[in-house]
Amino acid sequence: MPATQPLVSTQWLGEHLGDDDLIVLEASVYLEPARADGTRAEFRSGLDDYERRGHIPGARFADLFTQFSDPAAPFPFTRPTAAGFASAASRLGISRTSHVVIYDDLANQWAARLWWVFRSYGHPRVSVLDGGLRKYRAEGRPIEDGLSPYARANYTLPLPAPTAATTRDVLDIVEGRRAGRLVCLLLKDDFSGRISGRARPGHIPGSANLPFAELVDDTDNTLRPADEMRRLFKARTPLAGELVVTYCGGGVASALGALALAVIGYDTTLEYDGSLAEWTADGARPLEIGDA
Repeated sequence: MPATQPLVSTQWLGEHLGDDDLIVLEASVYLEPARADGTRAEFRSGLDDYERRGHIPGARFADLFTQFSDPAAPFPFTRPTAAGFASAASRLGISRTSHVVIYDDLANQWAARLWWVFRSYGHPRVSVLDGGLRKYRAEGRPIEDGLSPYARANYTLPLPAPTAATTRDVLDIVEGRRAGRLVCLLLKDDFSGRISGRARPGHIPGSANLPFAELVDDTDNTLRPADEMRRLFKARTPLAGELVVTYCGGGVASALGALALAVIGYDTTLEYDGSLAEWTADGARPLEIGDA
């Protein structure tokens, strides 16, 4: 079965809603800010919002907390095991031949994360809705609320694709045993260590910084044109066949970088699943403070 393009437009989706092989997933996750009473900022599932504020007709909600992540892992939003992924896909009625289109209600970083999870397990037909729910809704397209009914499927376990970097891979790049370029998708102040929600601020030594928000056109929430994204990446790394490893704080924002690289057709890439959550867990692993 042929692979699909990493992005589909809202117009394309409007023309294909109802196709037998199309399954639309919402993957929104929200960050609740810290409160004055000392309550820490925490992530919450977008399921309630999906039901109440409405969603694309027929869209199913994909839970990135406990279904498409590994709840037993020491770090949040860790990629699920192969069996866990197959179970989550089956629960949502997805088969190996389904064309899965994913969106969220933010800048599509969560949609990109789930897109990467599907790609990491070799699913050939998975795309992100360019502009997400924000663009879809702004165009006055149909919305429905409540839960969309669907039947369970039997997802066959695929062969994992080589899309994930391990801590060992990253350490080998940092210490010069492996060629590669690390690109961090954190916002500038987080990358530099001026602001950080982690106990150890900063970034992995030798990294270039490309804030994920720079990849998004804030006028309509779409990814920037491919030539602009290529220019942004080439300002950080030559894109001449070298390995590019994307990372961030927890492997979510960096997935938008992985998606952008796929859109521009650059294939020599890996996503550091554990990102700084895993890297900083060992105090012996080095960090740098300051701008790139």
